Amino acid sequence: MQKEQLIECHLRITPYIHRTPVLSSRLINELMGAEVFFKCENFQRGGAYKMRGATNAILQLSKEERSKGVVTHSSGNFAQAVSLGAQSLGVAAHIVMPSSAPEVKKMGVKQYEGIIYECEPTLEARQAMADRIANETGATFLHPSNDPEVIIGQGTAAMELLDDHADLNAVFCPVGGGGLIAGSALAALYFGNDCKVYGGEPFEADDAYRSLQSGKIESNETTNTIADGLKTTLGANNFPIIKEHVTAIIRVTEEEIVSTMRLIWERMKIIVEPSSAVALAALLRNKENFKGQKVGIVISGGNVDLGDLPF
Repeated sequence: MQKEQLIECHLRITPYIHRTPVLSSRLINELMGAEVFFKCENFQRGGAYKMRGATNAILQLSKEERSKGVVTHSSGNFAQAVSLGAQSLGVAAHIVMPSSAPEVKKMGVKQYEGIIYECEPTLEARQAMADRIANETGATFLHPSNDPEVIIGQGTAAMELLDDHADLNAVFCPVGGGGLIAGSALAALYFGNDCKVYGGEPFEADDAYRSLQSGKIESNETTNTIADGLKTTLGANNFPIIKEHVTAIIRVTEEEIVSTMRLIWERMKIIVEPSSAVALAALLRNKENFKGQKVGIVISGGNVDLGDLPF
């Protein structure tokens, strides 16, 4: 994936996305001993960065492919992104969601006219149902994190962040399926100035951490984490990018995720979901290594069930 692809993708999706703000907090800077810049994708259309990749993937389909619709599986944010992107472009969206997906995310899909199909909360069940729908309808399957057009789209968030702050020493992202961190790593490679990329991941779903250690894609036996967006595993397209261009993945506890989420809510007055807090929690855990540096954090989303907060 080349620099030109990122630039072309950004131009392509610009009419359909928000250029989200970059915020900072004096108190958090003091706490970290570093300058921290938050790329607030919680203010993106659909409430998460995934609108970028979903829109790019749909825009790259032929007229005939669009006429047959798209299908994906997602616990929430990519489901909403595909539904909204498809609605914006007049395309039917078939969305497979695990029965355990938060109600707020199901509601978002319905509001964007996505057609929901519920399945058992396993990746195997999700993929099997998505494959069946694709066969029955002719819809094009869009993978939430491993589709090359999705990866490129997700990278535009870090690209914008580096456009605003070209001198960042590091960028932190949460790691679930790997699309965001792979895209961000490409953005840092092409638009950063020796900018390193780090991932944050829960101990309870640390497949990406173990994958970097072993050199092959690992899976999770259990995913008992509050960060519902980070339960998926890496893919064959994004893992080679991560392996080559991501410096490290830092694991955090459930307690750290909740306390960091609360810190952002209280100090920055913005709504972020648990998965988003993982990136700052990873920096907080390793803050000694970033003293005096300029660090970017991609706030991945803000789709939270306000009736079920962890604090």
